[in-house]
Amino acid sequence: MSFVIGLTGGIGSGKSAAAEEFARLGASIVDTDAIARELTERGGAALPQLERLFGAEFIAASGAMDRKKMRERVFSDPAAKRALEALLHPLIREESQRRIAAAGGPYVVHVVPLLVESPDYRQRVDRVLVVDVPEETQVARVHARCQLSESEIQAILRSQASRAERLAAADDVIDNSGTLDALRKQVAALHARYEKMTRNVKG
Repeated sequence: MSFVIGLTGGIGSGKSAAAEEFARLGASIVDTDAIARELTERGGAALPQLERLFGAEFIAASGAMDRKKMRERVFSDPAAKRALEALLHPLIREESQRRIAAAGGPYVVHVVPLLVESPDYRQRVDRVLVVDVPEETQVARVHARCQLSESEIQAILRSQASRAERLAAADDVIDNSGTLDALRKQVAALHARYEKMTRNVKG
């Protein structure tokens, strides 16, 4: 059994940067966003059902799901959001479990943006690690990265757990409001702690 750290945080918090640093130190990374992209890219396992549910107009010329069009649809239509989640979430979870079982690192960092929003998240991970930044930092980073409008970013924030809810669920917290070097130091300290916990669990 792998020792699993559930890494989560709001959009723009820096989950990917933290996961990259854990990977550099030797942890196995299982990223649900990466799995979702694989399922919805050209030839992805979810595409035939996705096209049946939403129509061919949601498949881009590249053969992948049109992410911009789908994002606009699900944020304006709760029923569409539920339908997309009902399709993707079981596939993502199944593939995540397969990759966790096959992981070779000392422990697994399971990157799940909506971990705290999942009703059974405590059964899926051994510890919850939240990457935390103030909301105004999230907005600024997402705007710089994606060029989404303020209203689009706010809609995404409203669809996620609040900062307070995530922090209440956290076993560990990374404050990512500072520099990359500050992030690396926090990850290094957590890596050492998780390696020790893994030895204790396996020993």
